[in-house]
Amino acid sequence: MTVSLVIVSHSPKVAEGAADMVRQMVGESVRVAWTGGDPGGGLGTDVAKIITAIDSVWSEEGVAVLVDLGGAETNAEMAVEMLDEHKRDLVVICNAPVVEGAVIAATEASGNSSLAAVRSAAEDLYG
Repeated sequence: MTVSLVIVSHSPKVAEGAADMVRQMVGESVRVAWTGGDPGGGLGTDVAKIITAIDSVWSEEGVAVLVDLGGAETNAEMAVEMLDEHKRDLVVICNAPVVEGAVIAATEASGNSSLAAVRSAAEDLYG
């Protein structure tokens, strides 16, 4: 098993497109879920959808979450806090651009890197 990814965007199309790029560049070796949009179908994010996305790709190796804007980060943080205690420490939110960060994180994860290494690769993208 490898570290998995969750992509959270205010736009479902952006989240789906970023996930599609990851799959095309890395293949199926890394599990990727995406979520976007508010419960009413508009722009926004939803804590329950983020939890569902994390659960859908859950890995004991961890889950790296990439977000597009501040509200997505806040909702992702809330989602992580609502996870079962044994999962919380294995989910990180990466401070990285959502598309480029997701591709770099997935590339790192595909090499069976640790959650810390996946996060570092995404966050050090421009550093």
